[in-house]
Amino acid sequence: MSNTGFHLSDGVSARDGYRTCVDPDSAGWGYSSLRVLELAAGESHRFDTGDSEWIVLPLSGSCAVSCDGEVFELAGRKSVFAGVTDFAYVPRDASVLVDSSAGGRFALTGARCENRLPARYGPASEVPVELRGAGQASRQVNNFGAAHVFDADRLIAVEVLTPAGNWSSFPPHKHDEEREGESRLEEIYYFEIADSHGTPGIGYQRVYPSGPDSATDVLAEVRSGDVVLIPDGWHGPSMAVPGYDMYYLNVMAGPSPERAWLICDDPAHAWVRGTWEDQPVDPRLPFYQAPSEVEAR
Repeated sequence: MSNTGFHLSDGVSARDGYRTCVDPDSAGWGYSSLRVLELAAGESHRFDTGDSEWIVLPLSGSCAVSCDGEVFELAGRKSVFAGVTDFAYVPRDASVLVDSSAGGRFALTGARCENRLPARYGPASEVPVELRGAGQASRQVNNFGAAHVFDADRLIAVEVLTPAGNWSSFPPHKHDEEREGESRLEEIYYFEIADSHGTPGIGYQRVYPSGPDSATDVLAEVRSGDVVLIPDGWHGPSMAVPGYDMYYLNVMAGPSPERAWLICDDPAHAWVRGTWEDQPVDPRLPFYQAPSEVEAR
């Protein structure tokens, strides 16, 4: 079972000042990008957006994002397991400065696009927190950059938190064909696994071919900072092992004329959804809710 090229361990893709750097050229596809930027206290980083739109999302720490004559102050968060965060959207063909007085780690989620939208601020108080699944398939989704929530040209991005011992991204699903009820989207999974009792956590990710033209086949042990690339195929489950909560950031974009997350379940496992009606959502969820507008100030 080959993981070559699809599972990138933490730091393997580092370049140009980023700890993680995946773009269409390195991934061998057309649209989706992810960069992870680490800044020490007082450091700053400037980048050109080029032909892509981007969302700057604090993973830990706070920063200021300057673009098109505006400055967006991002309060951020202590960690991905501590709360919802505010973020900044920056358009293609722009110069951006990310500055952090106290330091932190920041995800830059990107997508090649055609249209230039205005730079703007996304408040944490407006991020919908959704609970999906039930029982051991329960998980939390922070829909900060979902297609039905935040306006962008092609970029779709969400965060998923899975309690220890649960299976997420299940039933396995795909979005690699342009047809009724399904959109074609390249996807990046970026993982962080919570430490427990002083031990770094692990999880597992499965991706398998969806047909004769699908070659993605991954069964990977993932750790904090790891990335899994999904150009095609059924993906799921994402497995949080007992004792260690799992977080992953999903970045998606593709050629579909409609910006939408339309998926198809693997018919062999789609029946699992029907069992959720008789099961409660995991009582450990939500990990947190979005702050009220007053609290976010």
